[in-house]
Order: sequence, then C-alpha cells, then structure tokens
Amino acid sequence: MRPAIILVTGASSGIGKLGARTLARAGHTVYASMRDLDGRNAAAVRELHEFAEAHRVDLRPLELDVQSQQSADRAIDAIYAAHGRLDVLVHNAGHLLVGPAEAFTPEEMMRAYDVNVLGAQRVNRAALPRLRAQQFGLLVWIGSTTTRGGRPPFMSPYAAAKAALDSLAVDYACETARFGLETAIVVPGAFTRGTAHFPNAGRPADAATVAAYDARYHGVMDAIGERLAALTPAEADPQAVADEVARVVALPAGQRPFRTVVDFLGDGFAEVSEVAERVRVEFAERVGIGDLLTPTLTRR
Repeated sequence: MRPAIILVTGASSGIGKLGARTLARAGHTVYASMRDLDGRNAAAVRELHEFAEAHRVDLRPLELDVQSQQSADRAIDAIYAAHGRLDVLVHNAGHLLVGPAEAFTPEEMMRAYDVNVLGAQRVNRAALPRLRAQQFGLLVWIGSTTTRGGRPPFMSPYAAAKAALDSLAVDYACETARFGLETAIVVPGAFTRGTAHFPNAGRPADAATVAAYDARYHGVMDAIGERLAALTPAEADPQAVADEVARVVALPAGQRPFRTVVDFLGDGFAEVSEVAERVRVEFAERVGIGDLLTPTLTRR
C-alpha cells in the first residue's frame, strides 16, 4: 500500500493523538486536526511539531472545529489543495460527560451530540463529495463499548451519543459502498489510565439536581472507577487502539474488518456485537441488499 493521506479528528489528546502519531510512524502523511491551534491547543501543536521532528515523520496540525461546518469545509479543502486526494478519514473527535442524566439540560445534552455525532456528520458533509468522486477511501469510526457492553450509570449523554454514532457508521457503510468507500469501526473499551478522558469530562450545571442524586448515590461513580481500575490488567494501554487503527489502515482494500474491539475488561460488547452483526448481515441478504455489505472497489 502506498503511503496514505489521513485525517484524524480530535487529535489534540488521547486516542486521537496516539492514533495520529502511530499512523505517521507507519509512513503515512497524517493531518492531526483540532480546534484553536493558536490558542487552547497551542501546546499540543508544539508537541506535535516536536514529535514529527524527532521521529522524522509527516505529521501536520490542521485547524478543524467539528462544531463548525465552515471549519470542516476549509480543512478538507486544504488537504485536497495539497494532495488532490484523501485516503483515510478517522472520526475520533468526542467528549465525555459525567453526571445524572436528569441534571443535564437539553442544551447541554445537545452539545454532547454536537461534538460526538454531528461533528462527524459535518466532516462527512465536507469530505464525502470528494471521496465519492475519487471512488476510493476508508472511513474509520472510533466507537465505544458503552453502546452495547456493560457500562456504569451516570454517563448517559456520552453513551447515547456514541450509540447514535455507531448507528450512523453502520448506515454510512451501506450508503457509500457503491461509491467504493470502505468502513471500519474500531471500538475501544474503558481505559482507566493513559488518557484524559475522565479528568476532562464535562459536568452538568444543574447543581441542585446533582446534589439530590449525590445524597442517594454518593460515591457510586468513584467506587465503580476503583473497581474498573482493579479489573484492568497492567497491559491495558490506549496505545492498543492506535495500533489497531494503524493495522486496519495497512490492510489491503477489501480485506479490512467491518468492526474490531479493543477491550481489556471483557464488558460483553464483543459477544453482543457478534450476534448483532450476524442479524444485520442475514437481514440485508433477506431483503436483497447483500451487495451493500461490501464496497464496490475500483482500481486506483
């Protein structure tokens, strides 16, 4: 496979940052996108340049706010202006919110959807016209085992948004297959260390409702976190997710798995997904759209 032109969203930290670095070290040209390059993410940009120089890789910061269609359009335009193509789009941007579901206002909950779901939709709206025209490309969606596996409470906005993203990815796979576009969903489990996912989590502003729940459920989230940490093996590292993304990208077109799971806790997502995927495939074949389960690949 020739070196790919890759866009990773939400690459300032966590799995996005690790994924961008890993893909760049694999020899690809990687655009590590994030918002506010000169402001809140200036330190991340400096670190990115230092990493690229130290490892002599083609890793480039790119301004992209997934909450802005104009920003997404400009980012995709910049990539095509530089290379005339985009090979891989990694939908990674996301934000965790923690707290009682009732305590989140509809506006706060909508912001969770705005980043985790509509962000991917905006980037797709910018990229897909070009990807469909070139008739090749890979969409990688970073999911979450919260959508089907066992999960703790008090994460409702995030879990619901990730479930919506997963559903969107499945439908996009069928709807873009005849344009020669592949889909891969990489599903991380919980990682209690190695990311800033939980420390940076958003909280509801409704302090009174939070206090009412805290009176009955005080310490539940802390206790669950401690138990998850105790169950997590020493080798559980979010780098494993980045490595899986790089592995999937490196596979030949047409041989990439539709879904892979990187879960060190065994929360049941893999088992549930095995059944769900079988049902999905069988139903598609029954209604005569089995051809949409695999992309129509064209020679490049």
